[in-house]
Amino acid sequence: MWFSSDAERALKELDVDRTNGLSAEQANSRLEQYGENKLKGKPKKSVLVLFFAQLKDMLIYVLLGAAVITLLIGEYTDSIIILLVVILNAVIGVFQEYKAEKAIEALQKMTTPKALVRRDSEVIEIDSKMIVPGDIVVLDAGRYIPADLRLIESVNLQIEESALTGESVPSEKNAARVFEDPKTPLGDLANMAFMSTLVTYGRAEGVVIGTGMNTEIGKIAKGLEEHQTDMTPLQKRLAELGKVLGYIAIAICALIFIIALIQKRDLFEMFLTAISLAVAAIPEGLPAIVAIVLALGVTRMSRINAIVKRLPAVETLGSVNIICSDKTGTLTQNKMTVLHLYTQRNFLDVPSEGTATATEGTQKKLIQTLVLCTDATLVDGESTGDPTEIALLELGEKYHSSKKTLEDGHERVAEKPFDSDRKLMSTLNKEGSHYRLHTKGAFDSILKIATHALVEGKKIPLTDEIKADYLGAAKEMSDQALRVLGAAYKDTDEIIDPDDMEKDLIVLGLVGMIDPPRLEVKDAIHEAKQAGIRSVMITGDHQHTAAAIAIELGMATSLEQTISGSEIDALPDEELSAKIDQYRVFSRVSPEHKVKIVKAFQSHGNIVSMTGDGVNDAPSLKNADIGVAMGITGTDVSKGASDMILTDDNFTTIVSAIEEGRNIYNNIKKAVVFLLSCNLGEIVAILASVLFYWPVPLLPTQILWINLITDTFPAIALGVDPGDKDVMKRPPRNPKESFFAGGAATRAIIGGSLIGILTLTAFYFGLSEHGYQLGSKSIPQNVLTYAETMAFVVLAVSQLFYALSMRSATHTIFRVGLFSNKYLIGAILLGIILQFIVISVPFLASAFHVQMLSLRDWMIVIGFGLVPLVVNEIIKGGFRMRSREE
Repeated sequence: MWFSSDAERALKELDVDRTNGLSAEQANSRLEQYGENKLKGKPKKSVLVLFFAQLKDMLIYVLLGAAVITLLIGEYTDSIIILLVVILNAVIGVFQEYKAEKAIEALQKMTTPKALVRRDSEVIEIDSKMIVPGDIVVLDAGRYIPADLRLIESVNLQIEESALTGESVPSEKNAARVFEDPKTPLGDLANMAFMSTLVTYGRAEGVVIGTGMNTEIGKIAKGLEEHQTDMTPLQKRLAELGKVLGYIAIAICALIFIIALIQKRDLFEMFLTAISLAVAAIPEGLPAIVAIVLALGVTRMSRINAIVKRLPAVETLGSVNIICSDKTGTLTQNKMTVLHLYTQRNFLDVPSEGTATATEGTQKKLIQTLVLCTDATLVDGESTGDPTEIALLELGEKYHSSKKTLEDGHERVAEKPFDSDRKLMSTLNKEGSHYRLHTKGAFDSILKIATHALVEGKKIPLTDEIKADYLGAAKEMSDQALRVLGAAYKDTDEIIDPDDMEKDLIVLGLVGMIDPPRLEVKDAIHEAKQAGIRSVMITGDHQHTAAAIAIELGMATSLEQTISGSEIDALPDEELSAKIDQYRVFSRVSPEHKVKIVKAFQSHGNIVSMTGDGVNDAPSLKNADIGVAMGITGTDVSKGASDMILTDDNFTTIVSAIEEGRNIYNNIKKAVVFLLSCNLGEIVAILASVLFYWPVPLLPTQILWINLITDTFPAIALGVDPGDKDVMKRPPRNPKESFFAGGAATRAIIGGSLIGILTLTAFYFGLSEHGYQLGSKSIPQNVLTYAETMAFVVLAVSQLFYALSMRSATHTIFRVGLFSNKYLIGAILLGIILQFIVISVPFLASAFHVQMLSLRDWMIVIGFGLVPLVVNEIIKGGFRMRSREE
């Protein structure tokens, strides 16, 4: 471990001279040995491979079987329709998968294009992909780290590592430090610099100890490459349903032939009947309808600033019961903000918005010192530099003391840069005819070099009592997880040497700052809690800071609900899994920890959402049931690894998306149960005819027409039904819950049986109109055609009206609102019109073996068609009355 060795030992192990660097020959040799300094992605799948992968599904197999059968019996139109449905589903799947897998490509784009290295005693600029282990890399402010480095020299070095560690404040680096503990967290390794992080201050040199996939970023890339995406609950439900339907279709065919042999019926006729039954058992339009409903749901979600990359992820949201959220930039604003000023016995709360006026002289001087003693810039809202210093400049802007204004007449003439040992920075600025020294830094360091304090505008000796007062204020701020900075000054008549600057200073006061929580997040967490969703924080930040934010937001109630990364390492996976529910805050964690935490929650059957914006979040986003990336602050890597992107970076959007996901699942369930009820009606009608030796009332072409055309539009309309207003007042749905939970199976059986019985009744009515019975022999073809037409139209119309009853399992259509889903009303009217067209247009009537009906027939058909709707509404009333009695 390079961080546990000193710099000289690292140079020796890598066989490189610090002064000269590698020679050109050494560099070329190592390039051949280690390869280019870039991340490798897994081989891309061809479009053809992706396409065939979409066909590996039981329901698709059944559909393809139906297509082959209809082709064999000469029904070419039906075969083409079924094949088009299969191809449409596969194309949608390929398109979604092609868009989704971009994480590794985004990681590759993050590598720095150029880097400064020392080779053959000269500092040269080369492409970062040509860097090899042993190269001496030169770093300065504003430059990205091109590979993992063991620092060998550093001067006031600060590196912004939030994308890798989650910390919003740049890490101070010191090449001289050595860390003997092998479990030292990534964010604490002050003698290391990591690929794709950014130098914000100072300069340094480092020796390359890892390139490409052997860097910390490379480990993340490997994690993304190795992870296999699990099926979502919806995909699992549909896969199970497809298998069941496939087995049912096979069983029905076998049953038909057994019956045919027993009854000694015509085998070819029974073969056609078996096809009819198999086709009736398969909801041919189901895969396309589910894909369309999900796509429409995605469109709706984009209007609430949530972009879904994988269609099934919409439904997964509805099952989420744990949101694992990154802190920096997700729960917080990702910028330091000064909350309090303190001068002797005087606390001042800084307003979060607008401007204010410092009424007391010491406060004005404190703000002036803090603003002038910075290297950051802030012009017209655009800032550069250290986030802490930017926060001080914003403080100055609020109190009408902008850096630009103060520097006019207070020009800097000398300085003593920040040093991590001193933890101080000083500048000497003009102050009229003389000079003023401004110093800021850690408050305990300020007290060591101060002799006086400015109290109510007067310079007085710094007594133990005054020191205790200041330290009490500093502790009070620290207990609130605020970062505390002190400030002091002194006047001088001449320009003084930097070594003499930080002596005999006058204490002005101190400030407390924090990366504040987003204002709207607290309400969103409360709403999620009401919906049975637990929110937890996973962050690279310090324990006390993370806990303070979590408690303020209502995510946690005490420090006991926090655990650090090092504590996680000390726990076996089984013990972590057993204790995981005790914790609400996970601090100082690495990317590996985040994945462990997500998996520990999942081991209890939870559906876990992970939000994040940094490179360090990518593996956990990928491993979570649904990964949610930030659209504004998020890196390309996090977006590539996620299932959903929030375009407004707003935590509340997650809760809105979960609500939308719940409604979408409920709508899909309505559509699926509706389609299966209709198919059950067809099975009942045909199977009863076979069992009782009656003529079969429906032909395969007629069933296909209803399944693919007539039923499709009401099913899609049910899929876009207006959402249930109370959906977030109920706990998340159990991911193991069947489509048929909550009485859906009973309703489907009752509705399907009624539809089947009414179809047979209409068929019987058609025969009896001409003096024939169901058991009659040698029925004329014209009579059979008329009876089949009655059955065909009743089947379609009863299914169309039945769709109205499917809108709610408990409320009547009048309570829900008969016209509140205008799409469904339109679909029903369209379905009736299509039925009228197919029996009225001669060539269509001939193709489907039907004939025109009279007005009287249509009235009878409509009457029959309303029965399932009326019966289902009566059953709902009975359920409601019983629940009230209980």
